[in-house]
Amino acid sequence: MDPEKQQQIMGYFIEEAREHLETIEKGLLELQSTMNDQEQLNELFRAAHSVKGGAAMLGFGSIQKTAHSLEDCFKILKEEPVPVDQKLETLFLKGYDTLQKLLERLQGPFGLREEDGAEIVKESQPVFEELKKYLDTLVKGGGEGDADPTRRDLGLEIANEVINLLRQMLMLFKQKPDAENRKRIGTLCNQLAEMSPQMQNWQSLVKTAAGAIANPSNSYDLIAPVTIKELKYASDFIAVGKPDTMPPSSLLLELAGQSPKQAGITLNEQEFIIKAEPQAAAKKLIETFDKKQLTVLTKLLVKAVKS
Repeated sequence: MDPEKQQQIMGYFIEEAREHLETIEKGLLELQSTMNDQEQLNELFRAAHSVKGGAAMLGFGSIQKTAHSLEDCFKILKEEPVPVDQKLETLFLKGYDTLQKLLERLQGPFGLREEDGAEIVKESQPVFEELKKYLDTLVKGGGEGDADPTRRDLGLEIANEVINLLRQMLMLFKQKPDAENRKRIGTLCNQLAEMSPQMQNWQSLVKTAAGAIANPSNSYDLIAPVTIKELKYASDFIAVGKPDTMPPSSLLLELAGQSPKQAGITLNEQEFIIKAEPQAAAKKLIETFDKKQLTVLTKLLVKAVKS
């Protein structure tokens, strides 16, 4: 192939790959939100797939292999609703950093030499192995194995009933936010709670949602999307036999005026509640993270602002 033409094709690939990496980065920085949007998950999968295909065409095996590893992991997210935690986010971002590093090397003055690419891929192999292993653990409900068929069928039935009640709730949220209307929505929350009295996190979530709805200072514009999204997301886990995977979020707890302890939630050592207010959030992050972690966090926030 004509060297000038090959260089032009290379430029097209780099430009397209950078756009795809921006898509992947944005999706990973907002992974919790991304998990609630099937189209966003599809975009992550397509972005990794496109980078893989372009790299294969141009013979960049290291980029192809790394993009393929991310593609496989995004496929799992598409097919299985898994809970998002700090460990999962960190592993995904480490995988993304590998792909970004390879692309930056390709754009450098010396290009991406085959031996350099192979070394970068070798260094990232433990990360992708751990990521895939952890995803498998999450899919199986924290390593406890798949739910039995009877439990899964019951969960699907409950989830369908939840959807019907959420439709009714959504209609009420479109009406005037007076005391009587809030009471009607509260009645729907009681019905949601009665569906699965033995599911602790479900009970905590519904109770917290009811408290947030009953608070007259919370507008429907604020509380409706949070409540509907979290209850719907939790019902997805119930449908696959993992009922205690989705506790109420920190935002919902704040709207209800509750602490994690009051809601019956136990956080592990890697989790903490952060208020949805910039100064309070910054103070909590400074108290929790060391200097190195804060530096990484700052870079991620700057990237998010620029995107």
